[in-house]
Amino acid sequence: MKSLLYPAHHALEIAEQPMPVIGVGEALMRVAACGICGSELESYRHKSPRRSPPLIMGHEFCGELVEVPAGSEFKVGDKVVCNALVACGECVRCKRGEAHLCAKRQIFGMHRMGAFAEYVNVPLTALLRWDAKLPASAACLAEPLGNGVHVVNLVRSLNPQNVAVIGAGPIGLLVLQAFKALTDANVVSADLSPQRLEVAQRVGASRVVHAREEDIAVVGRELTDGEGFDVVVDAVGGSFTKKQALAAARPGGAVVWIGLHENNMDGLATYDITLPEKRVFGSYAATQSDMQTALDLMVAGKIESASWVDEYPLDRGVEAFNRMLAGVGYDIKAVVQP
Repeated sequence: MKSLLYPAHHALEIAEQPMPVIGVGEALMRVAACGICGSELESYRHKSPRRSPPLIMGHEFCGELVEVPAGSEFKVGDKVVCNALVACGECVRCKRGEAHLCAKRQIFGMHRMGAFAEYVNVPLTALLRWDAKLPASAACLAEPLGNGVHVVNLVRSLNPQNVAVIGAGPIGLLVLQAFKALTDANVVSADLSPQRLEVAQRVGASRVVHAREEDIAVVGRELTDGEGFDVVVDAVGGSFTKKQALAAARPGGAVVWIGLHENNMDGLATYDITLPEKRVFGSYAATQSDMQTALDLMVAGKIESASWVDEYPLDRGVEAFNRMLAGVGYDIKAVVQP
């Protein structure tokens, strides 16, 4: 089969690879579409040990089942999306309902071969049926949108009315839209790119903040009589943006860190969390329920992606990857279609 292979650090190529062989509890999927995730771009750029070549990356995907085991609830021809994360179902975390934090979790394109290929083997437990009304280029976004739904669910009990999302890349735009679809909150979007902010405004941001010209914390206080935002989501994950998020949240408010740009954070003033009793959440991955909600929102027409997602055939996968690495102008999100 044809694949977009990551054969060595700082190398990508279209290459023939052996067809996957399904294991126990697995089906074989013909991939219809697979999104390029920012975490994959960062892994490639920084030679991350989390994704060691040789490897087929790709974890945001959908397709059609072409081989299923006997007795399965799924059948050949079913259109499905797949969770990026495969849980064991047996560890203490899975048993307490936190399968996305599974102690033995496997991630497509990291611990097992991913979906930048014509075919991929998929565990039945990670599958959800995909409504045929939804194009493949949207259905494959169920996983990143599910991440956005997961963020909303982490802070829903706070009943946030004013939310800021730092970063208007793919995750930031989907987090923004998840808040708009699932809550009554006003959502402010901050980014360095005028083109990305234009998209953020189009998909529902009540205000956009040009990060080179304005400070999101100052804007938050101006909009809330000096208090700050109820919730601030850092969809970038840099040391600076994490500090921005903390500064922009109100006393008693919450910060959600979902971006993975940098691991370390120097100069953290812990009193600035303790004394105003701010809450800090890490957010990772999406549950099956989060992804089902994401699919339902897309089918209901509550999520706009067509205007900022670019589609590429697999043969142009290297080009798509390089364009997203450069991230110039309206090159925000690429979907590869084998």
